[in-house]
Amino acid sequence: MDNPTALFILIAVFALWKLDLIATLLNLKALDPKLPEEFVSIYDQEKYAKSQEYTRVSAKYSIITSTFNLVVLIAFWFAGGFGTLDSWLRGFGWSETATGLAFIGAIFAGNAILTLPFSIYDTFVIEEKFGFNKTTPKTFVVDQLKGLLLGLLLGVPILAMVLWIFGTVNNAWLWAWLAFTAFQLLMTYLAPTFILPLFNKFQPMEDGELKSRIQEMSAKCDFPLTEIHVMDGSKRSTKSNAFFTGFGKRKKIALFDTLIDNHGVDELLGVLAHEVGHFKKKHIIQRMIFSFVQTAVIFFLLGIVTDQSSPFARELFDAFGVEQISVYAGLVFFTLLFSPVSRVLSIIGNMSSRKHEFEADAYAAEIQETPEHLIKALKKLAADNLSNLTPHPFPVFLDYSHPPMLTRLKALNELSEQKTHK
Repeated sequence: MDNPTALFILIAVFALWKLDLIATLLNLKALDPKLPEEFVSIYDQEKYAKSQEYTRVSAKYSIITSTFNLVVLIAFWFAGGFGTLDSWLRGFGWSETATGLAFIGAIFAGNAILTLPFSIYDTFVIEEKFGFNKTTPKTFVVDQLKGLLLGLLLGVPILAMVLWIFGTVNNAWLWAWLAFTAFQLLMTYLAPTFILPLFNKFQPMEDGELKSRIQEMSAKCDFPLTEIHVMDGSKRSTKSNAFFTGFGKRKKIALFDTLIDNHGVDELLGVLAHEVGHFKKKHIIQRMIFSFVQTAVIFFLLGIVTDQSSPFARELFDAFGVEQISVYAGLVFFTLLFSPVSRVLSIIGNMSSRKHEFEADAYAAEIQETPEHLIKALKKLAADNLSNLTPHPFPVFLDYSHPPMLTRLKALNELSEQKTHK
């Protein structure tokens, strides 16, 4: 291979695949059959063994899917697939934007079709085997169709706008970034009201102790809560979660019905206090700013690699066997070229996220005047979700947005000890 850029990208995708493989194997090696003392009252030995088997099966699935994706990419690339697809689509004589939408759409559709069997296996074999799956075949198909429709209604217009901007406007990267950022902010506002209800039902929480206690806690935290909903998470899975949505002075809480069913009131308040902690510590704003800066860098670099007069752009397109430089193909190629940098940014983001989780835990313990309720809730969540309690430090460093459960519990217990000694 005499193209340095092609060689770099090839080495990068192999290196990242190898990195993930090593991390996964280290996680498997770190599995400890001895139940951690902290979970003796939550797990029995049989369920703990089941959680480790779930980790093993999920790891094998991850290795198979990542290897399949790598093989498909290399095969399509070296068979001249990118160049053939681009030449064929250009033969229709469409505009650059329309050709670009078709090019990216074809790649997306091909990937979706090839990975669909893996998604089906994950949902109806792995998740079913371990008692998580509640998704019916009908729900699965409807979800896929709704996702496709949303992609057409939302994804296609913003992609068309970005392609058009790069093809016609000066300082295109800046205007494309501003347009994309505006779209992200709009989706943050619209998603809770119009998009999420397409997939799940959100019912106002009935009056009672839980609702009253949530409202009292929100007032204590000076949290601008306007709505409390219960989401039918059990429609698809037995796993639990809770989240906040909304801008400014209009915050909404959504709790999975599975979370409410499996936890007491104090435990639920501990989970919600943790989420409020993210708001009070301005973690959400920090993450948004990080995302916006990252996107700006990406659009700026995209402008460079799609510059018709750039020798580097010519070399990049030659690496993939594409004759004519274009924004849409450059966007695809840049994704691969940028993958090592993207991984580094992901690691930095995860480090920040883990720090934020500790801070939100500490906030919840402070608001409830004890960490015990959150500790109990976290233990139950780990047990109910069959979480890996003994991950290796290397995959934690690479991929974990949350600290390992035992590490979180240790930090909370230290807070309890500090409170006792005061």
